[in-house]
Amino acid sequence: MAAQYVLVTGATGLVGSHVVDNLLGKGIKVRAVVRSKQKADLFLAARPKYASQLEFFFIDDLNTPGVFNDAVKDIDGIIHIASPLKYDVDNYEKDLILPAIQGVRSVLEAAAQSSVKRVVLTSSFGAVLDMGREESVPWVYSSKDWNPITFEEAAAPTATPQDAYRGSKTIAEQEAWKFVGEKKPQFDLVTLCPSMVFGPLATAPSSIGELNESNRLLWKVASSGPSAALPPCRFNFWIDVRDLAEIHVQSLTNEQCGGKRYVPVAPEPFTYQKASKIMKESFPSLQDKISSGVQEVKTHIHVDRKPVDEDFPTVKFRTFRETVVDFVKQVSDLS
Repeated sequence: MAAQYVLVTGATGLVGSHVVDNLLGKGIKVRAVVRSKQKADLFLAARPKYASQLEFFFIDDLNTPGVFNDAVKDIDGIIHIASPLKYDVDNYEKDLILPAIQGVRSVLEAAAQSSVKRVVLTSSFGAVLDMGREESVPWVYSSKDWNPITFEEAAAPTATPQDAYRGSKTIAEQEAWKFVGEKKPQFDLVTLCPSMVFGPLATAPSSIGELNESNRLLWKVASSGPSAALPPCRFNFWIDVRDLAEIHVQSLTNEQCGGKRYVPVAPEPFTYQKASKIMKESFPSLQDKISSGVQEVKTHIHVDRKPVDEDFPTVKFRTFRETVVDFVKQVSDLS
């Protein structure tokens, strides 16, 4: 599919900004959805050579019905990344779940009234993962797996913030597939369910507060001190944000991706112990800040990577060492 003009939501986030840069680098015009003119100005200032290819559409609240109706004008492809990821919220239903669902609905309803040919939706491994499955049971996760969590379970005050977030991603993605199945729009849908997303930001951050949740855990390893415990590592799946951005763009432009769901993960497993070792070897000046510990790779739990290998053969996945080094190099001077 030849995409010439693409709408990207969540454009200034970790994944979104790399997706925008990837599209611009391929000569594709981008309309980036952002929350404020200030964010747009900073984003453009970091990419002056792309001023003629990049424009902005301002949306303050994903929860507003019809919010994307004007954003899709003249657009032929959409990459919808925006979704609330906040663990410190007062109300899971109001602050996490409903905005995620409404955002997906609004994007798809607007796309159905436009010339859009494909929508790529960023879901999450949280929409694949069954937290109720006993961790010792061998399992190969695939795009056929769904988190069985219900709306009620995700929205319950007793739910963990992580379960509420996983629920929001699960229910929003299910809403997308339901919409396409029932409405039979002129566009097709691709969904991506990545696990931990690590790697440098597209624009160097000015504070640690700008890091995504996954990178914050790497930062904890780099900065908490030798006596601090490593973050828990339930699974060993991850992907470099730059590789994930390439997969987003290929999902939009590759004909054979239409109508498919993918779980994109790197072929190499990660642990925070491995991250610690890489940091100690690569950054001697941080020796007294890096956490240590022992973590095993869970060899009985895997992801079926065959669909990604078959449909994205040109993606050369970065090593965990390259990802960690590039990230720490970018943030090591921050505090």
